[in-house]
Amino acid sequence: MEPLSIDSVVSEHAGESSSSPPRTPPSDAILIEQPKLNGRQRLLNGLQRMGSSPSLAGLGRTRSHSLRSGHAFGSSYGSDLSNAFSTAPTSPANSPPGTPFGDEKTRLRIRTPDMATSSPLPSARPLSRHGIESGSDYFSRPLKKQVQRRPNFNFWADMPTEIRMQILRYLDPRHVVRCSRVSQSWHHMCFDGQLWTDLDTTEFYREITADALVNIITSAGPFVRDLNLRGCVQLKEQWNKHGFVEACRNLENFSLEGCRIDRTSIHCFLLQNCRLVHINLSGLSGATNAAMKIIASNCPRLEVLNISWCSAIDNRGLKKVVHGCPRLRDLKAGEVRGWDDVDLMVELFKRNTLERLVVMNCDSLSDEALAALIQGTDPEIDVLTDRPIVPSRRLKHLDLTRCRSITDTGLKTLVNNVPYLEGLHVSKCGGLTEDALTDLLPAMPVLTHLDVEELDGLSNEFLKTLARSPCAPHLRHLCISYCESLGDAGMLPVLKACPKLTSLEMDNTRISDLVLTEAAASMRTRNRAGRGLTASERPEVGLRIVAYDCSNVTWTGVREVLSRNAEITRPAQDSPCKVVTYPREIIALKCYYNWQPTVEEHTKRVLRGDFAAAARLERKWADWMMLNEEAGVGGANARRRRRRAREAQMMHADEEEGGPGVTGGVGRRRRARSGPGGCVVM
Repeated sequence: MEPLSIDSVVSEHAGESSSSPPRTPPSDAILIEQPKLNGRQRLLNGLQRMGSSPSLAGLGRTRSHSLRSGHAFGSSYGSDLSNAFSTAPTSPANSPPGTPFGDEKTRLRIRTPDMATSSPLPSARPLSRHGIESGSDYFSRPLKKQVQRRPNFNFWADMPTEIRMQILRYLDPRHVVRCSRVSQSWHHMCFDGQLWTDLDTTEFYREITADALVNIITSAGPFVRDLNLRGCVQLKEQWNKHGFVEACRNLENFSLEGCRIDRTSIHCFLLQNCRLVHINLSGLSGATNAAMKIIASNCPRLEVLNISWCSAIDNRGLKKVVHGCPRLRDLKAGEVRGWDDVDLMVELFKRNTLERLVVMNCDSLSDEALAALIQGTDPEIDVLTDRPIVPSRRLKHLDLTRCRSITDTGLKTLVNNVPYLEGLHVSKCGGLTEDALTDLLPAMPVLTHLDVEELDGLSNEFLKTLARSPCAPHLRHLCISYCESLGDAGMLPVLKACPKLTSLEMDNTRISDLVLTEAAASMRTRNRAGRGLTASERPEVGLRIVAYDCSNVTWTGVREVLSRNAEITRPAQDSPCKVVTYPREIIALKCYYNWQPTVEEHTKRVLRGDFAAAARLERKWADWMMLNEEAGVGGANARRRRRRAREAQMMHADEEEGGPGVTGGVGRRRRARSGPGGCVVM
């Protein structure tokens, strides 16, 4: 038998595999030794062995197909589709000894398919020392990008100047001055004129120093439009230093009320600011008629002038202002002399631009001057109505407080001539009676503020006329303090006819608990008309009542107000709305000084929404007041209770003695009568 060659075995094995199922080759074929390889085949076999070594996996090269195809005994393990499992009919144990599978030193490299063709299960591919996959090419390794470091960014410094200024405008002047201490750049920024177009020192004039105030004004002088230095007495020595007065040249609103300033500085301010619209020189001793002359010649746009309590100004200065300022509409000249000048009043009558005139504490104002202001001199009289035919005045507010020379004759000139009047103050004018006011009230349909304090000639008929007048639905403020003839008969119709009242002063009058009860009921009606509050909202004060020193007001009326303030409206069982509502507006009451702390504490609790605590306080206070009355100690009628106790004790003593008409008194022990100093406790 001829020895079998390797080619014959391979061809026979290939033929059998194609025609019949795989079977184990004959044993004699397996025992045949592999022939000795020549030089070229040994070289290829060595390269094949080195290529399968794991030491070369880091190079990222795949196994060469030429080597795999050039080997005579290419195993099925090297197939790309075998996935490390044999696809040949023979097992690795029966392979020839010369193949790589029979060499113990040979290691198999399991090749993982690419991710695109593999299953979604995670596959672990060997990585090189550089962290890249071993199956990829060395030159295809991704380069590491150099992340550029972000340069330092100064958020505030790189911000546009306009935005920084807009942010600083949200701070009040005190905090802006504090921010100027951060650095030099912040100092320049905080004292920039754009931040100080409106400088109002009303809230911090006591805290800011003179140097800081001067620095602000001198730095921002051309930008300042509104300058209010009310009460800045610390500037007494600074007016003529560092160009302080000359810095402001574009003022429109200017106030020096309460400042200690000399006359020269006032004149400099007025001369350098020709755009002034509002000037307040109230209470300045340096304001004289010369300043009025400068205003008349240099400030033609003036609309509001306040020269109250300026003792050096009189009617001569006022005449110049009226002639030189045709837009004047608001004039406050309390305690200024010369208001009896008819020529001045005639000039104001011809202008007819005044909307507000305050001449309080001007005793020089007479009926003739007031008639010239309202009707002029020698007006044309209407034959039918016997009234002067003059244009209606534009006055909206007239304050004649303490003008003691005014009588009913002068006040009646206002009838049918001031249809736009909203505020009338005639308190402490002793010459007025209710006749002039009764005729005047129906002629003021839009009146909202009425002050008739200390007019002894008023009676309840005046209040009834007020309740019937067309201004009743618009009335918001009413002051009848120290009108001792007014009582419940007049106030009850007013409360019913004036639903918009927000302030009611009626101390030292004859009102009683009925007025407080009616006020509480009207507030309850007002709350029903509006939308009720929920649990998260808070009520506010809708009506302020001053009712102290009223002898007819007792704690019962005060308790009624407190009870209504904390009243919670609960829906009925059959009502579709199940929302609990709370009062939207309450009454702030000022009453007897001994009860006032309790009233204020109750009001605080209601305003913060703690209605349960307010109701508890009201209930405990009422219990204490009732116990106090029952004990008779310190109550409102303690003296009467003590007298009644003494009378009851004396009557009991007479009964013990067996007086006339009393039986069973004979034979009993006589009790000694207690004198005035005896015990009166019942």
